[in-house]
Amino acid sequence: METDCSPVERSSRPGFDDRAEVNGFEGADVKDMRLEAEAVVNDVLFAVNAMFVSKALRCADDVAYINVETRERNRYCLELTEAGLKVVGYAFDQVDDHLHTPYHETVYSLLDTLSPAYRDAFGNALLQRLEALKRDGQS
Repeated sequence: METDCSPVERSSRPGFDDRAEVNGFEGADVKDMRLEAEAVVNDVLFAVNAMFVSKALRCADDVAYINVETRERNRYCLELTEAGLKVVGYAFDQVDDHLHTPYHETVYSLLDTLSPAYRDAFGNALLQRLEALKRDGQS
């Protein structure tokens, strides 16, 4: 099950700018990856044991690091760049330069591959939201 945010959600989140031209330079839209990383954490914190932007590793306009502990108690250090998210270490604040893992376009896709318990929590939250909408529509 691959889950992604809709274009409406993406455009309303901080840090996303779908405009191809900014300040007269094509592709010059600079994002603060720390802000983007905070948005990623806030989106999925409910479905993991712990998740936070690293304070020990350098964040910049083009890169941020996120530590995550899945519900299975596996720890990862994630790198967030314009290319997406990827695992760069198997402990908090650890970057292994010899580790070559694929990029994922979204945090949902990455966690879906790492954590069956995340997948269950995400599915349950979605089901609860749909049930609430159904109840609201019947009242």
